[in-house]
Amino acid sequence: MIMSYEEAIKEYGSDYKLKKAIDSGNVFKIENGIYSSRKYNNELEVILKKYPKAILAGEYAFYIHGLTDVIPEKYFLATSSKAARITDKRVEQLYVRQDLLPLGVQEIEKNGVVVRIYDKERMLIELLRNKNSMPYDIYKEILLNYRGIIGDLEIWRIQEYAEIFPKSKMISKALDEEVM
Repeated sequence: MIMSYEEAIKEYGSDYKLKKAIDSGNVFKIENGIYSSRKYNNELEVILKKYPKAILAGEYAFYIHGLTDVIPEKYFLATSSKAARITDKRVEQLYVRQDLLPLGVQEIEKNGVVVRIYDKERMLIELLRNKNSMPYDIYKEILLNYRGIIGDLEIWRIQEYAEIFPKSKMISKALDEEVM
């Protein structure tokens, strides 16, 4: 089980007792502020525990949703545009306007890890909005996979998201021309 420092203190009672548990091998310090009862941990779980308010987005969200088989080199995390900068080298931070941040957030379980991630409908909008900032071959692969699952998506939700985002006309046009 992965714990924040606060959770570890609550579990062990004090900083002193936590350090004793670490020394005895009952708990492992994974990195600053992150502790675990296991020596080896899923890196995604560690990242999500370290940044609990962040939402998995970008190329990593496409990978988790099974829309690409390319494993991204970094974890893409969406945060509020006013959030502090994430300095972790493993993370690519995506600043999102406060009113757009919660749209389409869901929690799913992936390999035993509960992940806060944008739904497939929101990620389709993100794909169309950011197609010029990602490698063309990955864009095409994801787009082809979306065409294959379009019947499983909630079209009304895609249209609702498209109206809310900036460049809504461009998004709607791209939806009609490239996906539907």
